[in-house]
Amino acid sequence: MPRERKSAEEGAPYAPQRAPQWPRCAASAAIFRGATVLLVQRGTGTLQGLWSLPGGHIEPGETASAAAVREVREETGVEAELAGLVDVHDVILRRPDGALRAHYLIAVFCGRWLAGEPEPGGEEIAARFVPIAHIDDAARYRLTDGAAALINRAWAQMQVAGADPRQ
Repeated sequence: MPRERKSAEEGAPYAPQRAPQWPRCAASAAIFRGATVLLVQRGTGTLQGLWSLPGGHIEPGETASAAAVREVREETGVEAELAGLVDVHDVILRRPDGALRAHYLIAVFCGRWLAGEPEPGGEEIAARFVPIAHIDDAARYRLTDGAAALINRAWAQMQVAGADPRQ
């Protein structure tokens, strides 16, 4: 007869571990104020020190757009309004041996600043509005992979849609 395993809470030395479920859903937003875009510098994890769009996990029952607005607020203190979806972006991270480390599917939105000055949240080193002209300058800002292209597409989308980010 198979032995019944107890959970870790019941004091058993063995607790089965589940493999992480990938991909995980996330949302981010390119928020513009004039000819600047809101960026955060990551303070933890594998992206520590890199600059990126504010964003993070979508909570169960939360829409992607609501998650993007919430993450902007949590990571920067800025209130924003979304204007549209830019892309759905894959972030796939691998270990040195090629095994999957993480896979995120990120809904990337664009929008405009409404209120507030950027202040880094609990997991960020810095948060600020950066001139669009500096986005492609790797010496000034080391961006996460794909961020520069997404920001440039978001900026173009805001202009084409007639949504004036210059406030």
